[in-house]
Formats: sequence, C-alpha cells, structure tokens
Amino acid sequence: MKNYITFPRVAGTASRQAHCDLPKGTFEREFGREGFFGPCTHLHHTHKPTGWVKWEGDLRPYAFDLNKLPNTSNTPWNAIPMFHNATCSVRWWVTSGKMDHLVTNAESDELLFIHEGSGDLFCDFGHMAFTAGDYIILPRGSKWRLECKGTAQILLIESKYDGYRLPDKGLVGPHAIFDPAMLDVPELNDAYKAQMDTKEWQVVMRRAGKFTTVTYPFNPLDVTGWHGDNLPVRINWRDIRPLMSHRYHLPPSAHTTFIGNRFVVCTFAPRPAEMDPDALKVPFYHSNNDFDEIIFYHMGQFFSRDNIHAGMVTLHPAGFSHGPHPKAFKLAEEADAKRKPTDAPKMLDEVAVMIDTRESVEIADDIQSTEWAEYPQSWRE
Repeated sequence: MKNYITFPRVAGTASRQAHCDLPKGTFEREFGREGFFGPCTHLHHTHKPTGWVKWEGDLRPYAFDLNKLPNTSNTPWNAIPMFHNATCSVRWWVTSGKMDHLVTNAESDELLFIHEGSGDLFCDFGHMAFTAGDYIILPRGSKWRLECKGTAQILLIESKYDGYRLPDKGLVGPHAIFDPAMLDVPELNDAYKAQMDTKEWQVVMRRAGKFTTVTYPFNPLDVTGWHGDNLPVRINWRDIRPLMSHRYHLPPSAHTTFIGNRFVVCTFAPRPAEMDPDALKVPFYHSNNDFDEIIFYHMGQFFSRDNIHAGMVTLHPAGFSHGPHPKAFKLAEEADAKRKPTDAPKMLDEVAVMIDTRESVEIADDIQSTEWAEYPQSWRE
C-alpha cells in the first residue's frame, strides 16, 4: 500500500462533489494517480482542457483503424503486434478455418476478445464454443487451437509472466458486475472426444520470444478428466451488468473486468446515461498520470468520440489531459436541456475494451500505416 501524502484542501471557486454541480462557466479536470484509484485533485478551468490548436512530438493521442490491416494466418504467432511493454502486449489476429497445429504460450497468460466471428476452441481442458463478444482467458502453458466458422477477428492481450485475476469489487460484493458463476469452462464433451486421433500433431511453443516445435505421433489433447481451478474461462460482454449511477458519472475503474500484470482490462457495456441535471453526462476531462490508456472499439455508438467506428483503437499516453470530443460534449448539454423529469434515461449503446497499463507502451511499426493522423486535431471546436 502506497502511503501518499493526502490532505484534501479547497482553493477558489470549486464544487464539493466531483463531476457534479460544476461552477458556472468552468470545465472540470481530474488530476489523479493510480488510474482513478489513488489521490486526485479536481481542477476547474475556464477553458476546455482539450482546447489545444497544435501538437508537436510523440506524446499525443493516437488512433488506428485495424480494419485496414491485412489478414494474418491460422496461428496466433503471426498476429500483428500493436502495443507492448515489459508486462503487457496487445496484438491483432485475423484468422479463418481450422488450425492444423496446437500452440502454447510458455511466458504469458492470453486473453482473447472475439471482435467478429465464431467457432470452437479446443484445449487441454476440453472444448468451448466461442462467438463475437467473448472474452476467453487461456492460462500460461495451455495447449490450444481454434476451428473458425468463417473469418474471426480477435484482440489478443498478454499478461506477461503473470496470470489474470478478478478485481476486488469492494462494497458492492463479489456478485456485482458479473457473478463468477457466469464464467464458463471447457467441457469434455462429444466434440472434444471426436477431435482425438492418432495422427501426427505439432505443438508450437513460445518462450522469451523464441519458438520451439514439438511433434507428437498422436493428438495431445486427449484428456479424459480433470479437477482444479487453474483453467480457461469464458464470459461474454452481454453477461456483464455494469455499475450505474443516475446522479454521478462513474470512473472507468468501475468497469474493471480483469486485472493482469500491472495493467487492467475494463469493459464499457451499454448502460443508461446519468439523469441528474447537475451531473456530468459524458466522461470527465482527466489527466491519468500513471497509466497509458488503450481503447478498442467493438460495436455501437461511441458517444464520447467523433469519427471513431468499430474496429478502431486509440492510445492516450499518460502525461496530458483528454476527455470527450466537443461534439459529444455539446450533444450531451443539448439533450440535458431538453430532457423532462418524466423522460426515460437515454441508453449509451457502446461496447469497448479498455486496457490501462502501468508502464508506457511502445507502438509497433506494423500498425503505423493505419494511423488517423488528424486524431489530435479532432478535439478542436
């Protein structure tokens, strides 16, 4: 536990409650530590913190369109690198058909987010069907392969040298957001038994960036039983029931889904907008000073962003303020002014995956050609 110096003080004209009752004509910016978990100060500006007119240098917001990337192959080892640091890497994999080999990640736990497509996953522990919107965690050392029904687009998130954990849900209890009972596990079913054979199979393993291929005269996915709690799990974003408050805009940390090695994975799922007339209706301006923020846009209308569509990914490195685009801010204000007390809450119809990393990430050369270069200027009025 870090023993920060904490002694809240107030100066000038300020609201007493964060994200609510802002002084007229001001724009609030959260200046925080530890990715919304640590101490912070809320600053009230007379101009929008994103009111810049020019950017020079590499410390800037980035946007990439993954739809422009080429197809890869039937192995995740050819997935396209996007971002990486010492504890996490993010890759993009477009695949189809049946994998003719097994793979084993001997250095990282893998988290697969299925953006598009469906099919079957076979691994040491059995068989699981998958579909768009699924998260699948594969523990380090697992042998696995996919059989896709058509083409699948998959976001791969590695937790290097550590496993994935569920967040501490604190006051709301262990069953909030999603009940751990909702986590599906592989089954030793007929589909699994049918894939067993005595043909020659290869397992391609990766460790420390190097590959080793082991050949068996039989399919090593021949398990007849197991017991324990170190195994793959699956959950779909549709099974996530996000925390909500009609009077307060919750921080992204409220949507934490998994915790990796010095990073978190959050899911922004459809939810009603805030209804209190004095509460913010869009994400607050913030300086996330300790984490780089990666957001992958899966589906829906991304209410806080303009000109962003499904299959895009943004990176906001730590070190500068960011927040909603001007159009989103204006639309929220106009909708709030027209809203009647008897109106039903507006639904925010978006699904996105956020990865907040404690260490700064490097951008891989492989996605540079897909960058939307004007993204830093998209906050201009």
